[in-house]
Amino acid sequence: MPTGTPTGSPGADRPLLLAGARLADGRVVDVRVGGGRIETVTAPGGSPAGAERLDLTGYLLLPAPTEPHTHLDDAFSAAAPATAHAPGSGSASASVSASAETAEAVRRRITEAALLGLGYGAVVQRTHVRVGGARALARLEAALQAGRSLHGLLELQVVAVTGPLTGGAGRQQRGLLREALAMGAHAVGGRPDLDPAPDPTGFVRAAAALAAEAGRPLDLHTDARDPLRFAQLTDALAPLPTGITLGPCPGLGLLGSDELARTADRLARAGITLTCLPQGERCGGLAGGPDPRRPRLPVGPLRAAGVTVAAGSGGLRDQANPVSRPDPLEAAFLLAATGALDPDWAYAAISAAAREVLGLPPVRVAAGFPADLLAVRGEDLRGVLSGGHSRIVLNAGRIVSRTSAVREYADADGPAVPRQGRGAGSGQPD
Repeated sequence: MPTGTPTGSPGADRPLLLAGARLADGRVVDVRVGGGRIETVTAPGGSPAGAERLDLTGYLLLPAPTEPHTHLDDAFSAAAPATAHAPGSGSASASVSASAETAEAVRRRITEAALLGLGYGAVVQRTHVRVGGARALARLEAALQAGRSLHGLLELQVVAVTGPLTGGAGRQQRGLLREALAMGAHAVGGRPDLDPAPDPTGFVRAAAALAAEAGRPLDLHTDARDPLRFAQLTDALAPLPTGITLGPCPGLGLLGSDELARTADRLARAGITLTCLPQGERCGGLAGGPDPRRPRLPVGPLRAAGVTVAAGSGGLRDQANPVSRPDPLEAAFLLAATGALDPDWAYAAISAAAREVLGLPPVRVAAGFPADLLAVRGEDLRGVLSGGHSRIVLNAGRIVSRTSAVREYADADGPAVPRQGRGAGSGQPD
């Protein structure tokens, strides 16, 4: 688990030289950062003097990953087995809910989960938070407070996830959503699939109007298992301005090749971006639980058609994903390991594509770009996706997290001692 508090880290206005780092294209360079941006990228020893030096020999330097889709307000809410089955304990999930539902408890949970994600490298994270019900706006306020407390370490974007926007309940929910946006919610979210209207058009019209009124994007949940309803949804979204994201959309994996091609073309022409959740695309049970066939978003064909697809973590040890971790590299690993994407495009799904989904400027390891960077112990992308545990995370040129993992092997007839190895080699940081 990523741990540790950075010490001696330069601020955004103090130059830092990242010396001897290897880039994804194989070059070994010195990268000087200052003022929150990359100042120079030179051959080793070619950078101007006067900066604090951090030796990154043996590390791969990458644009920092971004978390485009998670549910931090539900983090750590999965029942522990000992509690769930203890005699007389009742419903573990109910006890978790009762003890964790105060605004302060939710804020602490979101903060802990966001810091865990930061340790893995996610300097920007987007969390979806429910608006409405008995707690109304309490969870949203807790998430916004957590974001303010984490400012300088990471950026936390909060999506206000509304309930039905049409019918009798829609009037009250629209009022809550308008209030959520006034409080500072970064995007409008919701579940068009569950709106009581006969098609998603009414929901989209109401959500888009409120988003436009506040100048915010749309980030909507859909499992896309009904091709007709998904076509209606995309047709309703197509005329709207850019800034529209749908996810996790595992149902698109059930489409035939011709229907998928038509859908991909429709999404690309409309500029609608998608998020997928490689750790478990269950869509939070939004359509009656996971499909026994476990469909997954067909990332490769969609990307080939010009659709931007980002990868996120989804739940963190919650009821939907009781065993999980907010590691963007794991999402990229799963995309690469299953053959959905090659390693370069898999990493792009958690970096460049994820930043595009969140409306952020691009990051490259080149002069002039934001110094949001991740250094991972390893020689190339294949290596770090397979097991890059030692990591250094920079946000705006400031070291905000360090993780150092050391593996040791025992001698055949003695105690554990460092031994030479390669990659995750014994006695060497991995």
